[in-house]
Amino acid sequence: MCRERLNRVRSLSVQGTVRHLTGYSLLFFLCSCFAIAEEATALYRTDENNKQELQWYQLEGMNFPPPGTAHYIAGELIDIDHTGRKFVIRTDRTDEHRRSHFDLPLAAAMLPYGSIYYHGSPAALEDIPHGTHLHGWFYQKHPEDDSQPLESWHGRVTPEADFNRCFRLEDDFSFYRRSGCIWKVDKVDLHEMKLTATLWNDGDAVGEPTVFDLQTSTRVWQGNCVVDLQSVKKQQSILFNITWATLYGPGRIREIWLDEASRELAASHQTEKHILYQKQRGLAGRVDEVDNQKRLVTIRLFGGISDELLTGFVEGDEAGIAVATDALITYDPVNDRKKGPVISVQRTARAPGYSGVMLTIKPSLLLEGYRPGKIVRVYPSIWPVIALPMEEKYFGRY
Repeated sequence: MCRERLNRVRSLSVQGTVRHLTGYSLLFFLCSCFAIAEEATALYRTDENNKQELQWYQLEGMNFPPPGTAHYIAGELIDIDHTGRKFVIRTDRTDEHRRSHFDLPLAAAMLPYGSIYYHGSPAALEDIPHGTHLHGWFYQKHPEDDSQPLESWHGRVTPEADFNRCFRLEDDFSFYRRSGCIWKVDKVDLHEMKLTATLWNDGDAVGEPTVFDLQTSTRVWQGNCVVDLQSVKKQQSILFNITWATLYGPGRIREIWLDEASRELAASHQTEKHILYQKQRGLAGRVDEVDNQKRLVTIRLFGGISDELLTGFVEGDEAGIAVATDALITYDPVNDRKKGPVISVQRTARAPGYSGVMLTIKPSLLLEGYRPGKIVRVYPSIWPVIALPMEEKYFGRY
């Protein structure tokens, strides 16, 4: 499928939609290959059909969006509010931008069901270092959102300013690993501190060789060890994360993973970190239905979490439900969550934003926040519920 998409998108260059396949213009070819879903509805404008006469899909409340309707934007993380799930990226330079609108900031917030990946595994915003180059899929702001976009010098605003609701965010490591792509080293010049590499997918080269900057601080992983830049050799298959993308060329390499063992280790470490993070905060989901007479609450758990976490819910066991905001911030889950038996655990097909797990729980009391369309966090009985730092609770926000 990936190769077919690449061939299809390559043909767009003949039509003049994209000029070349070098540097980070390549990412706009790849975004079709790495799209969240197989097909996007023809009713809306998408990155794939690029029909400017159509409107972009507008999110409807807490409903999950149709597959393939998000807009791809890449950029570098330059500001973050990790507890509020908000961030700012400096958008990549593309052929779509005028020179006067290069390097402008885009402020966005994660959707409640939006997912984040780092090192190929689910993550929280706090896991991603400042300056990391990211790939994102976004939706336009709500029609009633009157917030003003970030302005740069002379009042300039990025053309992507209206796309301020993020559905998925991931680093380069995750972006390429998920697609089955790999970079192969063509040349290493430690005198000039340059690394030349070509992206490959399924045995085929994708585009032309690209020259990245190395730094004396570039961390190189091999197996379970950190090694020096001398260990980077021609013909190695690597993944890496970069910073300063498109400012002075394709980017500066921050970290390199030289082999599959090092990549598996990075992904495994991030997975364990995120499992602990979720167990301490509960799994987020959307209330789908409430039966007031029977005191039943049906919840769809959001996607973007490790599969291991979904096994904690068992019919007949007990679970707690805590009310949360759209930013997934709870109030005081140690004291205000309501517990009760898990009546059913339904496993259905996954969809964008949806884990495929739907729970029906009978809490001891129905709270005001347990209404259809509202956001909650759920805790299986086997997870200890601890007091979070004040800044992570709604009443402690500053």
